[in-house]
Amino acid sequence: MTHHLIGLLLGAEDDWPRAFEAILGMVGPIDHGGATHEVSCERLTIEPFQLDDPVRTPLVIDRLAHWYYHPREWLKKASLVNGTYLLNSPFTFQSMEKHSAYCAMVRLGLKVPATTLVPYKNPIDNVRWAFTSERYNRSFDLDALAEQHGYPLYMKPFDGGAWRGVSRIDDREDLHRAYDESGEMLMHLQSTIDYEHFARALSIGPETMVMDFRPDQPMHNRYAVSHDFLSESAGSQTVAISRIVNAFFSWEFNSAEMLVRGDEVYPIDYANACPDVAVTSLHYYFPWAITALVRWSTYCAVTGRKSNVDLRTRAYFAIADDPDMSYDEKLTAYLALADEYFETERYWEWCAEHLGHLEERVHEWVASDEFDRILRETVSATYPPHEHEQFMAHFRGLIKLWLDDHAPA
Repeated sequence: MTHHLIGLLLGAEDDWPRAFEAILGMVGPIDHGGATHEVSCERLTIEPFQLDDPVRTPLVIDRLAHWYYHPREWLKKASLVNGTYLLNSPFTFQSMEKHSAYCAMVRLGLKVPATTLVPYKNPIDNVRWAFTSERYNRSFDLDALAEQHGYPLYMKPFDGGAWRGVSRIDDREDLHRAYDESGEMLMHLQSTIDYEHFARALSIGPETMVMDFRPDQPMHNRYAVSHDFLSESAGSQTVAISRIVNAFFSWEFNSAEMLVRGDEVYPIDYANACPDVAVTSLHYYFPWAITALVRWSTYCAVTGRKSNVDLRTRAYFAIADDPDMSYDEKLTAYLALADEYFETERYWEWCAEHLGHLEERVHEWVASDEFDRILRETVSATYPPHEHEQFMAHFRGLIKLWLDDHAPA
């Protein structure tokens, strides 16, 4: 018997880890490659580590290192020294923040709205600032830049982070107020798109769910249960772009946001180190998300998939630079590289052989008292007492809709 231990590196979350643990318990044993495999998980603790210490968990799902640097450096050590498989790579998430991700996708020819990086509003805390600024910082006209983009536009931090510092700019007054308030944050100005749909695509390995996202709504109501809300072409593009972005950066648990107008898809945000998977926001889509996370991590662990810290940027850029290829042809070629990275065909064949029972078992579990208890405790921890009954009814209704839509044949 070969045993595989998945590590969960967690912060304040408790709902999805409990769901992950429950669904992972439905997986094994699995007969693969002439051996029988069992898979389990444990929640990792944070402690001092020596650089050549062994690592017990050959695969780690990271939900912490984007803001807590001690475990981030442990992940790097685990990957480089021990060959630990990481969801996600701390190397690319640290260096390829929103700005770098924009640049890479512009290089590939994706339809990223026009974006300008502007200098800090306030001096940074460095004794060399005054001399450097006086000698080398050229003056610029913020109003002229905004006019080039056209109103309305958005101002947002170059490195992103949970909607921090994002402002819609409707006029000159908004522009200067937002820039004054940005302080030492380095900001993008980005043109807006007159869009019909705001699509958010959550990708886990080769699986992608495109959701109708309403950012102006409170969190519990942002994901609309809306099937086929995009045209066939736009739907295919949103799936492809999400998977291409992830394969390009070796991200395997990430969400991408796109503005959609007709058949045109404009990526605006696709570097989310810790994508939203809370039951109180995903609700209807929560069972799929955790099942996909179990499937992909199990596949990686049991098949011995190796981690990758090398980026195949030249293969993508060769497609980008081909003058004879149309946009759609390039997207298809990029997607072929992404599917090669994610072993998409092999993955689905493997899941059909070894995890074919999982969806029915998950359906039974989501209908159980155990799942309802997780939902109830999450609601109690998230909302004030006088709102508990209201939100339990809200989320139970959405989960009931998922159960009805996904009842086994």
